[in-house]
Amino acid sequence: MNVEYTGRQVEITPVLRKQIEQGLKKLSKIIGDNFEGKAVLTLEKHRHVSEITVSSPNRNPVVGLAEAKDMVSAIDGSLERIERQLLKNKGRWRNLKRQPKDKTWSEPEPKADELQLAVGVTATAAVPVAIHTFPPRARTREAHIIKTNEAVALRPMTVEEAVKEAEFRDQHVFVFRDKSGNTKVLHRRKDGKIELIDVP
Repeated sequence: MNVEYTGRQVEITPVLRKQIEQGLKKLSKIIGDNFEGKAVLTLEKHRHVSEITVSSPNRNPVVGLAEAKDMVSAIDGSLERIERQLLKNKGRWRNLKRQPKDKTWSEPEPKADELQLAVGVTATAAVPVAIHTFPPRARTREAHIIKTNEAVALRPMTVEEAVKEAEFRDQHVFVFRDKSGNTKVLHRRKDGKIELIDVP
């Protein structure tokens, strides 16, 4: 971990240097020890500005900029912002990394206890055939339910208005009431056509 310090109208004291180095050591738990840091401390009238940049070989540089009434608080703020950005980026990386793989069904190998038959006219031309049973019921995934009000119209509207509103909101299913108070549902099919469903 190498740190480069720049002071503009500020003397970089050992206390400030120690504070920055301790903060960067905490960040090394997130990104490892192989990174470089640049700290630019600036005093403009009564504004204390701290700009800390962390860059590592395999990541984009992360910048934390904070302003406070004293330099210690400004350094804390910039280190906190860097930590939040790094955790956010690490969370994104984990989510991308942990996506479920597309599982395609492949026929399982026959087990030893499964019955083997041979089909053919003669013993030399016979082809072995394995008879197996399938699981009694298909496995289903648990549905992820997300509540939303974006696909529901709050005011009565005509079918044309509902189609325009569904297009505008980019919804595949849109629920609305017509002028007489009947509930209707617009559903966009896979072929792109919209069907109107009357709810009894």
